[in-house]
Amino acid sequence: GRIRRETISPAEVREALKLADRDLRVARKLMAEELDWGFTVAYNAVLQAARAFMFAKGYRPASAEGHKNTFAFLAAALGPEQADLVSYFDRMRNKRNQAVYGMVGRIAETEARNLLATATEFVKLVRRLVKEAS
Repeated sequence: GRIRRETISPAEVREALKLADRDLRVARKLMAEELDWGFTVAYNAVLQAARAFMFAKGYRPASAEGHKNTFAFLAAALGPEQADLVSYFDRMRNKRNQAVYGMVGRIAETEARNLLATATEFVKLVRRLVKEAS
């Protein structure tokens, strides 16, 4: 019940990828002023790209614990060769919660910049995987 099979249009896949691209652009701009928000927006780029991948495979996460379910799907769908990447994103999911709901300044500059760089590469990977699947 955490993930459901569904017919999802190619337009919805494209829209999720467009959101990921937008979030990467915004995160780059925010890094100069607000690391916490830059980190949060970079994380959202990862989430949107992961959703695009799920959509392309014909799945959607349940609304409860949607972020967690999306990464669980990624772990299963990408397999052991991407396990470290998915584990990293899941750790960043927890950090994002701290950044959004906790105290200001919990995100270090290197952490924020590393997530942005990894998110950028992940969006590229998802684009390749989606293209191969279509």
